[in-house]
Amino acid sequence: MIIRLLASLLAFCALPLAAQEAPTNPNSILPGSPCHGQTACQLDGREYHIKEPDGWDGVSPLPVLLHFHGWARTGAVPVYHSRISGATRRRGVLLVAPTGESRTWRFRSENGADVDFANAVLDDVAKRYPIDRDRLYVSGYSYGGLMAWRYACESGQGVKAAMSISATLRLRAPCEQAADSFRSVYGLRDNVLPYPFGPGDDTTYPVQFWRDHYGCGDHEAPFDYTITERRIFTRFVWDCGANNVILDRHPGGHLIPRGWIGWQLDELLGRAATFP
Repeated sequence: MIIRLLASLLAFCALPLAAQEAPTNPNSILPGSPCHGQTACQLDGREYHIKEPDGWDGVSPLPVLLHFHGWARTGAVPVYHSRISGATRRRGVLLVAPTGESRTWRFRSENGADVDFANAVLDDVAKRYPIDRDRLYVSGYSYGGLMAWRYACESGQGVKAAMSISATLRLRAPCEQAADSFRSVYGLRDNVLPYPFGPGDDTTYPVQFWRDHYGCGDHEAPFDYTITERRIFTRFVWDCGANNVILDRHPGGHLIPRGWIGWQLDELLGRAATFP
């Protein structure tokens, strides 16, 4: 009897710590366990990645940032990217990053399978974590920014804000389920998806679709602001009644500006905007 007891204790001690301790929330996934960070979650023959915020208590409902990666990447990139997960981890936001088939997105077609997959991912995440659907944000970079446009237009109902980084999609169909607000950041020297100037070299053209969709009037007086000393943004803001549109223009190229995602999340969450 004693020998059996000792054997049981030794076997228990040999288990990894995560196996010995149940998470506070039975639906959450402990960091380091399968399907977290660089280990993909499998869903319907596809996959996505997820990253918890630092210091989460395992119980509190989590705001969510659904982020679409750039071309030829996977959802593994955003969860270790300092300009993406570095922003969400510090702000109590759960990062969810689907992987596009063949590492790209089918954003050109209406009613595309990638929109459906993104929604299935959010439903799957809700089975694992206590997510706060009243604080759902969507973002994307480059081709992922184009996918963020498509998602915000076709499945944006309930999305508090969509954020496009270095991308503009020329949508022709009406937005049936638009996001509550839209934010864009774009570099004037982008040589991958060149900055889309409007008639008369109008530099506010990247968000023309959303201004028309929301019925916005004239923008407020533009102003300059900085997140880091190395980059100045010129911000244009349109107040469109219950919605708003923001364009942050900068003199750089095709990139995710340092601190930009975190700055937007702070503003959207009603906090003082900080870096990093």
